[in-house]
Amino acid sequence: MNRRSPRLVEVTILVTALSAATSAQQETVEEIRAKAEQGDVDAQYGLGLMYADGEGVPEDDVEAARWLRRAADQGEARAQYNLGWMYANGEGVSEDSVEAVRWFRLAGDQGETRAQYNLGWMYANGEGVPEDDVEAVRWLRLAADQGEARAQTSLGVMYDNGDGVPEDDVEAVRWLRLAADQGEVSAQFNLGIMHVDGRGVPQDFQRAYMWFDLAASRLPGDSRDQAISYRDGASERLTSAQITEAQRLAREWEDTHPRN
Repeated sequence: MNRRSPRLVEVTILVTALSAATSAQQETVEEIRAKAEQGDVDAQYGLGLMYADGEGVPEDDVEAARWLRRAADQGEARAQYNLGWMYANGEGVSEDSVEAVRWFRLAGDQGETRAQYNLGWMYANGEGVPEDDVEAVRWLRLAADQGEARAQTSLGVMYDNGDGVPEDDVEAVRWLRLAADQGEVSAQFNLGIMHVDGRGVPQDFQRAYMWFDLAASRLPGDSRDQAISYRDGASERLTSAQITEAQRLAREWEDTHPRN
């Protein structure tokens, strides 16, 4: 079962109502709008998220983009990130990957981890920029060093495949483990593969079973079926006592890593 890890996990970039929007809800929409019209950047950002989510106002992506742009133009990194997402997905604006990269870069340069992660993904896939694995690794590392689990997973895969960095299975496992311990399912699945293959770690079908089992418990549909298939493949190399122990290890991991 010598299967290489997937090249990169699929990008996940979601507009989420962060703390600014939550605090904004303590005021009336009229009060928030009045502050936003006067140039209050937090109000502009919060109002943009409210329109994006349809909270307190009718959902309106065009209006969301308008208010996020006003906050982004003032240097608000979260607004820049969310505006980049809207350009990447054509929500409220015409889809434009080049413009998405511009806003992600502005936010990433301020340390916004989701923007850094997305920039890494866009460089790795040649979306809005020429494909450049070295630049992808740079942005992914910036996010990974701040604890962004998806970036840690992607960086682990880059090391596994030697994309943008020298191939280094030990370093791949290190990054995958950091992400897996945060519950990142792609990292858990890939760690299972590394334990089956004995790459970066000693070959260990019991640990592989554990990681595949954890991944299967979090994945939907066909992806779950794939993780179960890999887990069952590992089980063929184990005694029933070893399978029981692997299941115990998975339960123990769950008990010490509560889901969000």
